[in-house]
Amino acid sequence: MGKLREVLNDLDGGNCALPLALEAMGERWSFMILRAAFNGVHHFEEFQQELNIARNILSNRLSKLVDHGIMAREVMAEDRRKVRYQLTEKGIDLLPAMIALRQWGEKWGAGVPSTPVLVDARDEQPIGPVRLTAHDGRVIGYKELLWKHRSELQPLGQARVRADGPAPVAAG
Repeated sequence: MGKLREVLNDLDGGNCALPLALEAMGERWSFMILRAAFNGVHHFEEFQQELNIARNILSNRLSKLVDHGIMAREVMAEDRRKVRYQLTEKGIDLLPAMIALRQWGEKWGAGVPSTPVLVDARDEQPIGPVRLTAHDGRVIGYKELLWKHRSELQPLGQARVRADGPAPVAAG
């Protein structure tokens, strides 16, 4: 517990990206807007109709997503009154997190698979669960994880292998 507490105290000092991610996305409507954007919704009125969200809340959340670089706002040349919202590369990088949250909700919330089902375009079969992978592509589990300060990392190829297996993650 002591080692984990030291790491958590260090996280408050600004060395952890989780608070920054939560500042950008840690709110229900932001995730719902992002889901709609992943499904091809681009205009304010479409978001409002799709989500049944109050105009002021939608405006606020879209502005926040634009401010954080997750979506880009483009005034349409053919009609300057119309605006298009598009996912940026930064926003597209949130897809695995969105899928992981959806899969978690299916397992622990709804208890049933969601509809529509996200499928691989090549063979139109459902995607697999989001997994943690090691640097070499191995799927790893919770008990195979360990927090390390960045300065303690070994260069690739010089990583220490424990004789007794992976070190446990400290638990509270």
